[in-house]
Amino acid sequence: MITYRATLDVPEHTLTFVARILAAHRRRTDRRPWQRAATVYVQALMVLRWFRDGTAVATLARDARISQATAYRYLHEGIDVIAAHAPDLHDVLERGIESGWEHVCLDGTLIASTRCRERSESGHDVWYSGKHRRHGGNVQVLTDPTGYPIWVSEVAPGSVHDLTAARRGGILGALYHAAAGGMPTLADKGYTGAGIGVHVPTKG
Repeated sequence: MITYRATLDVPEHTLTFVARILAAHRRRTDRRPWQRAATVYVQALMVLRWFRDGTAVATLARDARISQATAYRYLHEGIDVIAAHAPDLHDVLERGIESGWEHVCLDGTLIASTRCRERSESGHDVWYSGKHRRHGGNVQVLTDPTGYPIWVSEVAPGSVHDLTAARRGGILGALYHAAAGGMPTLADKGYTGAGIGVHVPTKG
């Protein structure tokens, strides 16, 4: 077996933040937080390794010296805690307007998965994307003018079109309000017909 050192490409303040919110979560929910199998620092590191590098849970468990079942539980708990701190779309857009952003960008992406199968009434697999030819979930991503992600939507089935996902998630209403405040949205042709304030390329 080969042993080596590794560096996680994540800012230290990010690790500190995740550890802090995990500690607050444990204080609220645990009767005996000191009896946990791993510290909040170790749990935060596990979650960030999984997000950044897609590290296998078996490897995370081994490095944290906990069981694989506990590693799965800690990972999902950490994801839920981080998700609970996600900013509200309207707040994000208001901050963008206050910061003088000229625009924001909207796009959808498919998060691949092999463990989400569900049939519609007509019999087709709602989590299968014909466009990408794979199973997964449709996530709408909003970025600032530099392309940095500032907000992501809840997941929709992979068969859902980007425009439909944006409508169902109430995203377009928030974007209309932002456009009225002087900050329009740029999107691709998949959002044609989205409405005033959402600009798409002109079809040639």
